[in-house]
Amino acid sequence: MITKPDKNAVRKRRHTRVRKQVSGTQERPRLNVYRSNKHMYAQLIDDVEGVTLASASTKDNDINVTSGSNVEAAAEVGKLVAKRAQDKGYNLIVFDRGGYLYHGRVKALADAAREAGLEF
Repeated sequence: MITKPDKNAVRKRRHTRVRKQVSGTQERPRLNVYRSNKHMYAQLIDDVEGVTLASASTKDNDINVTSGSNVEAAAEVGKLVAKRAQDKGYNLIVFDRGGYLYHGRVKALADAAREAGLEF
């Protein structure tokens, strides 16, 4: 009997492939997205120094959402991470979708960050 690999393992392999090409610097940090079943997380990362410059998630007290796992919540996270990035002086970023399809919650987060002023 042939078993299929689980979705998360496939996503991690895809993310590893993408990460070979995408890297964040001090001038242009990487906006990383992580999506769980209940929440959305976004981090601005400088890969050269290995530090997180700004972050936001649906668990933050600044976000008022009833569910952390829908498109509206993802858009709020995108707005908040863009605001925090701009407060620290970052406007240009590299987008890292984390191996997820650019659809639904991931797309909503990216679009909201763009509308809030970040340039990909």
